[in-house]
Amino acid sequence: MDKFSQNEYWVNHRGVKLYLYRKRLNDDANRPSFFLVHGSSFSGPGGFDLHVSGRDDYSFMEKFASYGFDVWTLDHEGYGRSDRTDGNSNVMNAIPELEESMKIMEAETGHTAAAFYGSSSGALRAAVYAEAHPERVSKLILDAFVYTGRDAPTLIERAKKLDQWNSNNTRPVNRDFIHSIFTRDKPGTSEEAVADALADYELALGNTVPTGTYADMCQRLPLCDPKKIKCPVQIIRGEHDGIATEEDLLAFYNQLEVRDKQFVIIPGQAHVSHLGLNRERFWHVVRSFLDMPGREDNSGL
Repeated sequence: MDKFSQNEYWVNHRGVKLYLYRKRLNDDANRPSFFLVHGSSFSGPGGFDLHVSGRDDYSFMEKFASYGFDVWTLDHEGYGRSDRTDGNSNVMNAIPELEESMKIMEAETGHTAAAFYGSSSGALRAAVYAEAHPERVSKLILDAFVYTGRDAPTLIERAKKLDQWNSNNTRPVNRDFIHSIFTRDKPGTSEEAVADALADYELALGNTVPTGTYADMCQRLPLCDPKKIKCPVQIIRGEHDGIATEEDLLAFYNQLEVRDKQFVIIPGQAHVSHLGLNRERFWHVVRSFLDMPGREDNSGL
């Protein structure tokens, strides 16, 4: 019998079909739900359930399923197996998409809330969802996050093509571009085979992705208000990540009114923590945050 059970669902959001994917241990236990939110350039299962030839430990979903979580992810509009439309799938569009997904999760598990993890613009998506639906988010992990974008090397470079992001709702992606995600900050922080495996998966489904999150990150930041987030928060930064400066992230962290919060820098990591060479350290800090016992006093968060 397979160690893991997986299920596929379809979210119907205003006539757009979105692909929802779930993985957990193959038993009947009711396990805590953990929702992973993807970023700008690749899909949920592509990034979070990646299988690399000759390796057996790159699937974020399988790793946390083995820890005892019921792990979910969604392909947002225009990504992966979801419908590819003429929309640009911007950050705020994720709020109703995630809410419709949570309704399916609740029907399947009985859980009304989940822990959320987001990477890059996926962290922005998860954060704005937590603001809009605080009752749905029990814990929030923001990895490769950006607040204002001030002095961020990646965004300075990306903004040079802002006219393109604003005038086109999709942008082309190819194998070289997917490799650049792993090398732009610090070559050597990931294995080349990872980029190849991700490119194989993504390009089999399509060769474009929406521009909405790129446009948002170049001209509409800040999108998130730290004072509106009410659940425990963990911010993770790879040492070499160029999407935001430490000062920018600390400005967000310091304005969080919730006292149950963590700020973690992982040395040797770049932008895509869960697919880096030091991913075991990443798993450790995420699992520790999720498994942390609740407070015994009544002083709130």
